[in-house]
Amino acid sequence: MLLGFIVAKIRNWRRYRETVNELSRLTDRELEDLGIARWDIPFVAKRQSVA
Repeated sequence: MLLGFIVAKIRNWRRYRETVNELSRLTDRELEDLGIARWDIPFVAKRQSVA
């Protein structure tokens, strides 16, 4: 049970980092097209990582 919890946390963290990295590569214009401000990236990534 504890191992499963740890594995889930690691997966969520990896998904968070991947999302942040991908969104950070986009231009401000591309982010605007998606309705995301650059300062929103961590919040969007956090929502995505636990979904």
